[in-house]
Amino acid sequence: MDDEYTEQDTAERDRPGRGRLLLGGTLATVLLAAVGGTVGWVLADPGSTPETGSTPAAAGPGPTSPSDAPTTARPTTGRATTTPPPAATTGGLTVPRLVGLDFEKARDELHDRKLGWRLVFGTGSGRTVTRTVPAQDTSVRPGTTVRVEVSGPAPAVEVPDLVGEDCADAADELGDVGLFPRYPTGNRGEVTAQVPAADATAYWNDQVAISCGGGSTPTPGVTPTP
Repeated sequence: MDDEYTEQDTAERDRPGRGRLLLGGTLATVLLAAVGGTVGWVLADPGSTPETGSTPAAAGPGPTSPSDAPTTARPTTGRATTTPPPAATTGGLTVPRLVGLDFEKARDELHDRKLGWRLVFGTGSGRTVTRTVPAQDTSVRPGTTVRVEVSGPAPAVEVPDLVGEDCADAADELGDVGLFPRYPTGNRGEVTAQVPAADATAYWNDQVAISCGGGSTPTPGVTPTP
């Protein structure tokens, strides 16, 4: 009887302790699971607060590789190049089409366009223009001198009478007949003498020496202009 009482009493005495041990273990397990879940949520999204009943918005497709990522073109830093501006012209001024014209007609065309001219005579025959420099239709500035090449030699002309005229007017008169003035004593005042004399024969591009303002008489002779 004593042995049975002792074993039963021992079993009754040990049973509550075991229950407490099992209950404690269960609570510890639940607590650790809750803490673990909370820590896992904090590590997964430390900057957001979970909302009950909300559904996260679907994220758009992101780049899956470096080649899919958006890129920004790097600005180039090459040396800047500039194009020189074209030569300025006034009203689209160009060399007129003179080839085939009589050289006097060609001179008048250049004069009307406020261009200069230089007649270069050849050794052939005729009075027609064979070439211009700059070429016809080339854009030029006002006052540009155009070289006009003529097929034949320089024609003969009669020297006008210049004595008594103003030197400026005398120069214009010489230019009208294809001659050029030379001023051995200056170019102011009236013409007092000229060489060659009036009515003498000269050729296009020849020079005529004129004395102006009471200067000495120029030395006779004609200096042709090439």
